[in-house]
Amino acid sequence: MAVSLLGREVSDLCLGKPALRSLSLTTTIAEALFALKNSDYNFLSVWSCDHTAKTNKDYKGNCEEEGCDVVECKCVGKVSMVDVICYLCKDENLLSPSDAFKAPVSVLLPEIPGIVVHVEPTSSLLKAIDLILQGAKNLVVPIKTRYSSRKKQHQKLSIASPTIHNGREFCWLTQEDIIRYFLSCIGLFAPLPALSIDALGIISTEFLTIDYHSPAISELEAISGSLADETSVAVIDSDGILIGEISPFTLACCDESVAAAITTLSSGDLMAYIDCGGPPEDLVRVVTARLKERGLEAMLQEFINSSCYSTTNSCQSQFSSSDEESGCSTPVSALHRSGRYSRSMSYSARMVRRAEAIVCHPKSSLVAVMIQAIAHRVNYVWVTEDDCSLVGIVRFYDMLKVFRESLEDMA
Repeated sequence: MAVSLLGREVSDLCLGKPALRSLSLTTTIAEALFALKNSDYNFLSVWSCDHTAKTNKDYKGNCEEEGCDVVECKCVGKVSMVDVICYLCKDENLLSPSDAFKAPVSVLLPEIPGIVVHVEPTSSLLKAIDLILQGAKNLVVPIKTRYSSRKKQHQKLSIASPTIHNGREFCWLTQEDIIRYFLSCIGLFAPLPALSIDALGIISTEFLTIDYHSPAISELEAISGSLADETSVAVIDSDGILIGEISPFTLACCDESVAAAITTLSSGDLMAYIDCGGPPEDLVRVVTARLKERGLEAMLQEFINSSCYSTTNSCQSQFSSSDEESGCSTPVSALHRSGRYSRSMSYSARMVRRAEAIVCHPKSSLVAVMIQAIAHRVNYVWVTEDDCSLVGIVRFYDMLKVFRESLEDMA
């Protein structure tokens, strides 16, 4: 069994994974925003080629045929609603969000090399783990599909998010995929899974925090950093007690109007604003009033308009609350509805999280923490003492280090 584990290829972990939905590097932020709101996933891949023209017009048949690979296409990153929100919160974009929407999506990509790496499906599982430990957040893997005429017709209708590049489809391979795979064969690693995270030394004391009463905008860089690190920002009080978190996963289920809340609210109020029940009306009024006080009418008007559009298209969704009203007559009602938008969701991307933090104890076992994280679809779990004081964080990254060392011992 150990030999079989060591011989696994990345393609074995990609079975059944959906093809990437993608954007061109020259796509505007407005177009990316539209695509995100109409996608089943929280992230869209960004490619450095003009793949729309090549796949819809020039494709002739099986991608295995010679001449199919006409242009070099490469995935250079991924974008989410959180990227758009953080971009709109920048000083230069607050006065004129309409101009910000005209910028190319490339401005949202972090200037960090090696975050997204292409790998062949025959690459070993060990190589995939090593790439992640070296800093890769997502591995891009070709998947075997049959490019039917029906799929080709679907591509023509999907102008915002084509999935075919050089006649091939691709999928993400993430830290969660590998941890989930290890959980499926956890018995091979005994007695490692039963050891506490404290005993394994995988509790990291390097994590992002913000005071409950601090302005949320003061920690915009931390929110952006937590998205890049696939973690979160802990919200604590003056005694270091964990109150909650500002999670990119939660923000990704909101719409762009949350930028107004980040700009005007405290961290504690922002947690209430983005919670899964929707923003309280009193906080919506506070956001509206403070935007007017700061002379940000253009920003307010832009979000009112976008809220009306998103509400018209999504108010009939099964995820809309029963007490939502139709129409966009006032800024308050518009912003209230737009705090969290509704889309047709797949299981993998539509588990909406509350602002409550997922926690464990230093004496929790490795396997228990793995199950916690996977169950909540996050890459980390906060570590607290009995008095709820925050002592650290356990990430999938730290777990992968432990499993990598164990695999070396098996070899």
